[in-house]
Amino acid sequence: MRIRSRAPLRVSFGGGGTDVAPYCDERGGAVLSSTINRYAYATLMPGGASFEVTSLDYDATIIYGIEDPFVYDGTLDLAKGVIDYFRRDLKVTEGFKILLHNDAPPGSGLGSSSAITVALISAVAEHLRLPLDPYRIAELSYHIEREECKVVGGKQDQYAAAFGGFNFIEFTKGATLVNALRIPDETIFELEYRMCFAYVGGQRIYSNIVKKQQDNFRSQNVDAIEAMDNLKALAIEMKKALLLRKFDEFGELLHMGWENKKRMAEGISNPQIDQLYNAARASGAIGGKITGVGGGGFMFFICDPVRRHNVQQALREHGSQVVSFSFTQDGVRAWRLD
Repeated sequence: MRIRSRAPLRVSFGGGGTDVAPYCDERGGAVLSSTINRYAYATLMPGGASFEVTSLDYDATIIYGIEDPFVYDGTLDLAKGVIDYFRRDLKVTEGFKILLHNDAPPGSGLGSSSAITVALISAVAEHLRLPLDPYRIAELSYHIEREECKVVGGKQDQYAAAFGGFNFIEFTKGATLVNALRIPDETIFELEYRMCFAYVGGQRIYSNIVKKQQDNFRSQNVDAIEAMDNLKALAIEMKKALLLRKFDEFGELLHMGWENKKRMAEGISNPQIDQLYNAARASGAIGGKITGVGGGGFMFFICDPVRRHNVQQALREHGSQVVSFSFTQDGVRAWRLD
């Protein structure tokens, strides 16, 4: 018997960075995002006297006895954290094997690390027949990633992967509220048609950028804090524009958000990304942004539909790979295989 689970990756439209403590704890954060049809997968095979985890993406395997202490050395640490949580709290006495796979490359900016964690939690919970709702899965993922494994980052990715769909997520100290948006199919189809996605590559040093952002807030960097405040306000306006089908306005708000995001910390953009962004705008993109913290990964743009082909061509000419995504409404799911 096998258990398989999948959690969707996400695109963050606005407010990214305001979900990172201490900003969200002290001033409150807000993020507008949607999940896409790219997934993180976990396959669990019960039985045995050890815990064995293999990542197909990293070509890495770890094996620990049921009673062995885990060594957090940078190799599949999030998987160790998930297993250790259930082993410690639920006194798991039987081993299992796990295979992990992700549809997006590492450092994609699509929330892939949190999606893997959410998928693995869901698979183990299904194995143990624990009725965890999306809030509890997201909270556990955040706790394991940020508090136990000490991986720096925000709170949006765990909730996006657990809930799925278009969400406006609000963050305060000790509480997160997921507001599911009722977006008509026709609006989603039109948004997909107006969007261009491109993989720009680049070496993202995620933790360094996030730490700079946190340091800027703690040191009361006025420009960075003003940018974060603006991003939160823009996320609210973007939600309104999307619900009212004002796509051009949505694109302009994206552009304003990108200009503010670059002010939060050094390294979010670079000359290559700026050149690519400017070329896309000159070819007909209204606005766009990096999908994650910055420095590389995926970018997306809202375009005038008549000039969408021109934007895609400009992206290719500047060395990026144009790809296709669709939005999805489903959050994490787990199922059993005989």
